Amino acid sequence: MIQYQYQVGGSLPQNAPTYVRRQADDDLYEGLKAGDFCYVLNSRQMGKSSLRVQVMQQLQTEGFACAAVDITAIGTADITPEQWYAGVIDTLVGSLNIYTTFDLDTWWIDNGLLSPVQHLSKFIETILLKTITENIVIFIDEIDSVLSLSFNLDDFFAVIRDCYNRRADHPEYNRLTFALIGVSTPSDLIQDKRRTPFNIGQAIDLTGFQLQEAQPLAQGLAELGDSQEAMAAVLDWTGGQPFLTQKVCKLLIEECPVETRFMSQRVAGVSPVVATGVASCADEEKSQIQGLVAGVVRRRIIENWETQDEPEHLKTIRDRILQSGEQRTGRLLGLYQHLQQGEIVADDSPEQTQLRLTGLVVKREGKLQIYNRIYKEVFKQEWCNKILAKLRPYSDTFNAWVEFERQDESRLLRGKTLHDAQEWAVGKSLSDLDYQFLAASQELEKRDVQKRLEAEEQAK
Repeated sequence: MIQYQYQVGGSLPQNAPTYVRRQADDDLYEGLKAGDFCYVLNSRQMGKSSLRVQVMQQLQTEGFACAAVDITAIGTADITPEQWYAGVIDTLVGSLNIYTTFDLDTWWIDNGLLSPVQHLSKFIETILLKTITENIVIFIDEIDSVLSLSFNLDDFFAVIRDCYNRRADHPEYNRLTFALIGVSTPSDLIQDKRRTPFNIGQAIDLTGFQLQEAQPLAQGLAELGDSQEAMAAVLDWTGGQPFLTQKVCKLLIEECPVETRFMSQRVAGVSPVVATGVASCADEEKSQIQGLVAGVVRRRIIENWETQDEPEHLKTIRDRILQSGEQRTGRLLGLYQHLQQGEIVADDSPEQTQLRLTGLVVKREGKLQIYNRIYKEVFKQEWCNKILAKLRPYSDTFNAWVEFERQDESRLLRGKTLHDAQEWAVGKSLSDLDYQFLAASQELEKRDVQKRLEAEEQAK
């Protein structure tokens, strides 16, 4: 038997046997085919780029002219607006293969009086829509990279919106639509809400794999016995998260010893005489498969995860939390600690939205919950405590207070320092020592206030 090829990380090729079709495939395809502006904004490694590859290929087979613009390929460091917009146009020229009829250098110089964003608008109107007669879909991937630019890109999004506004007076614009893909929120990408295309577009919800959808992945697990049971056991750990699901499947095939394969043969072909034993055999096989999956997940993913997280996935989640700024990191961890106690009602607040973009949590049926069992075991309370300990605004005095066996009141907080620490602690599940430190500081503050009041009374 040829070993099934799972791919961990990166965009899956158009013909990849392990590509899993989801509702998002139909939603994005139908939306773009109808000429709607669509956007797929989600956490990393959720299969956004693979989705783009599949839908782009599907549209091209139906006669659509499709172009893919990867913002990271254009660059964001030390780049001028002229270079950036010229890079976008150059990518469109190459992707749509119109180099033979269009010279960007000459055209840019001939329109030298125009601003960079006007160059893009004019290119769309006088070159793109004149040269390409088919329906056109422009996919803009890694759109969140624009946040690294040193100049404002509200004008760029305004161009996209203007292409839709022009449809009423210029029918040729009905042939053009856009799909934006990345890790961000509409409010992060554009400051001027009056110019945003997102309020006229269609958001594509990209969810994890369901068991009935994951049959392309289950096929490769047939060597373990009951492929459906194996797939269900994998999803029980990954929650359907695309990257992790592919990775666990790949690890299972790599680690599965020969003697554990084809376990289903012991159940298949059983005669009616011994049919009563089939159920117990099936239960035993299910238990074996679940144990096999659990062992691989713990050994190859959870244990010592920071040293064996290749390609990086868990570190990506960690870094997105830690690199969001000290204040925001504290809020995100506080919210996450509440989720460790159970799901909470989703309200799409900025904190919840940012936490969802890390990939650590997901919204299901109106509730916010930790995405899967793997994340729960990696990013547990002990991990939160270590991070929060580093973020404490009172770390030095706290450590000194602990070192002196909690007896040195000179190490306690007072006044504004105490007030700031109490505000920082709101919503966080801190250690018992933290709460003892804050309580002792508050008690000392009360005694100091009482002494001052008594002194003032005596002075009167």
